[in-house]
Amino acid sequence: MSTNPLNSEPKLSRASPYIIAEIGSVHDGSFGNACRLIEAAAACGCDAVKFQTHIAEAETLANAPSPSYFSAEPRSLYFKRTGFSKDQWRDLASVAMAANVDFLSSPFSQEAIDLLEDVGVTAYKIPSGEVSNIPLLEYLSLTRKPVIMSSGMSSWSELDAAVASLREGGPLTLLQCTSAYPCPPERVGLNVMLLMRERYGLPVGYSDHTMGFAAPIAAVALGASIIEKHFAFSRLMYGSDAKHSMEPEEFKQLCKELKEVGRVIASPVDKDDLSSLSDMKLIFEKSIVAAIELPAGTEIARHHLAFKKPGDGIPAARYQDLIGRRVIKSLPRDHKFSQEDFA
Repeated sequence: MSTNPLNSEPKLSRASPYIIAEIGSVHDGSFGNACRLIEAAAACGCDAVKFQTHIAEAETLANAPSPSYFSAEPRSLYFKRTGFSKDQWRDLASVAMAANVDFLSSPFSQEAIDLLEDVGVTAYKIPSGEVSNIPLLEYLSLTRKPVIMSSGMSSWSELDAAVASLREGGPLTLLQCTSAYPCPPERVGLNVMLLMRERYGLPVGYSDHTMGFAAPIAAVALGASIIEKHFAFSRLMYGSDAKHSMEPEEFKQLCKELKEVGRVIASPVDKDDLSSLSDMKLIFEKSIVAAIELPAGTEIARHHLAFKKPGDGIPAARYQDLIGRRVIKSLPRDHKFSQEDFA
């Protein structure tokens, strides 16, 4: 399996952020598509794939309303139609393992937690709509598995209660999330991510609903240890999330950029270590040279000095060291000074 930062507190000094491809239910109930989505996301460079585990009878009434961005069919029927058997869930976990990515899912009921425990899920993701479902969180904490929790629909008081209910469980990471599809840049709210880290003393990350690259990259630069992004073969696919997802080529580029940002952050530079710049300093820096022809015995004044490449002589910064000294022999214009030129 991939190195999983969820087993211990993620640290900003890690080489890269932990990237989750949110597959959700974009497979539309096709087990074959679900398997291929895992493989495609893994090929893009993510660290984990994440599904949604819906058991319709356990989580929703038949007449529950649908969100405005997906009203093509009743939600309860959609959950039934797109669900998988326990054996299929287990097979999906195996496909993820074979692809060298972690297998995560969001449970929407206690029954879903039981199923995922049997399957052997790596970690759990709490979606924004379940943050206020304290009985679910308390039940989940008993698994002692790592938990990632989005915050998109929650007030501070609701988050306080949710965090308190999960503290005794496994490692917990909080994700800033804005429950808007798509999310405009001015509503990303990365300030909330920083406030959550300060308020709870927990690692933080960002679940992205924008359509671009800027927000997740900015989140990593500010300290996000986890980035989650919706993933689909195409935004033309059917379902509630496809049109707000990244397609494979975009997602591959995002993973590359995020890993690169992670390496930048994790690679401090010693400003006094100039060993790798010796050739550059010789080429670009200046040495002290004679501005005019100097007869033997000339006492050096400022107007006798010029500063020219290369930088392998007396550095320009040390010109004051030469003022008032006498040359022991005649020197031509542009002569590069050395200590042997002076008495």
